[in-house]
Amino acid sequence: MFEFRCPLRWSDLDAQGHVNNALVVDYLQEARVAFFKSGPASQLLDEGIVVVGHQVEYLAPIDYRPEGLDVELVVAALGGARFEITYVLRQGDRPVARARTVLCPFDFGANRPVRIPDDVREYLGAHLAEVEPLRELATPRLDGRGSATDLFVRWSDHDSYAHVNNSKTYDYIQQARVVATAQWDPTMARVGQADSQHLWLVARQDVDYVAQLTHRMEPFAVLTAPVRLGTSSVTLASEIVDPGTGTVFNRGRTVLVCADTRLRPTALPESTRVALERRLVA
Repeated sequence: MFEFRCPLRWSDLDAQGHVNNALVVDYLQEARVAFFKSGPASQLLDEGIVVVGHQVEYLAPIDYRPEGLDVELVVAALGGARFEITYVLRQGDRPVARARTVLCPFDFGANRPVRIPDDVREYLGAHLAEVEPLRELATPRLDGRGSATDLFVRWSDHDSYAHVNNSKTYDYIQQARVVATAQWDPTMARVGQADSQHLWLVARQDVDYVAQLTHRMEPFAVLTAPVRLGTSSVTLASEIVDPGTGTVFNRGRTVLVCADTRLRPTALPESTRVALERRLVA
């Protein structure tokens, strides 16, 4: 097991006074980079590596603390050209999130995956452990359906590989989700907005990275649609697309839980359920 103490920033907090859910994948990245740099896997950062997918399960709110939070990291699977890392994030003795990342060494010049070098494989193998997988969160593909929200990529969203950093996708999906849900039902507005009546907590969020997203002046689009309703939850599907060509860059799945001001789950209001059912994609 590799352990990492991740510093927090005051600016990581959202309107509810907790670390924003989208920041968790940033913390995963910091822990992962520290893990790579502590051994021969550092060459992956220099030569090229891409995130194929993330699964994140949110267990408890993350508070701002000067001492940060602790990340425990192991390698859960090791293949020829891809591997999986799992994480447990803790504040004190309290687990606040579990996550899994699928990664692949990548040759950006040839635009193709490459095999894991032998010395890197040996290093990763030394941290291999059996971990119970997160349950799969299956949703239908949108295929152009759903509410479209403009996405303007910022120049600062790029990483050292000159494409949008994987962690920014959670930002993009969050922004589109906040806009779309408040349009579907004004009572789903977030804290601080005039019609806000409930808290909406992210319990789970997965993203598959299909193609590399880069900066351009024209907007991309984020499609968002409800695909499953529970007693107190709604599952949303998201796709980041080029509205001109239909190219899909990322696919996301988010479980939102309706909660009261004490963060306790509460049943979806009937008016909200009706509004979501009208938008449901099967």
